[in-house]
Amino acid sequence: MSGIGHNSGRVDEPGKSWRTHVWAKARQQLMPKLPIEVIRRRVARAKELGLPYKTYAGLRAASGDDLIGFMFSNNALDVLRRSDVVPAPKADKLSALKDTRTVGVAHAPVDPKQLVPPLEAAFTAPKPLAPWVRTRAELRNVLATAGTPSSRVVLICETELEREWAEAGRMAGVLSASQYFEATP
Repeated sequence: MSGIGHNSGRVDEPGKSWRTHVWAKARQQLMPKLPIEVIRRRVARAKELGLPYKTYAGLRAASGDDLIGFMFSNNALDVLRRSDVVPAPKADKLSALKDTRTVGVAHAPVDPKQLVPPLEAAFTAPKPLAPWVRTRAELRNVLATAGTPSSRVVLICETELEREWAEAGRMAGVLSASQYFEATP
């Protein structure tokens, strides 16, 4: 027997169809009804950012703002040693972006200069396992220096430690390198 609040997903009480109807109607009223011009513009913006529309719409809805750029870790760009450069397929995707800011952060031993170009700017990444407050301050300083509001930037990273930067820096969201670079807009 189930406890209070546990109904195994079944509701066998009278009025189930009415409740289903009412919930469906309430949900429909909550969903925005956007003009077709707005939807077309958002589809075009997703393409400019190199994102599938569904991914773009989810990030935009979560942040409440339009996206204007990305922050890439050197790991996401496959630049792991001082002699590495951003591989051609990734550099090509970055070069094709329109009206999009691109900022990088590099862990030692990688020099941030190795990420520019194809990125507009690059900085030293926060130290691994640094205190949260310090990581937040460093990321916000990077984005402020780059002239990019954090709430409108998506972090593209590769490791779990880097994923935490999105929350620390109050960014719009986070995607893995494969989610970004392998996505078809």
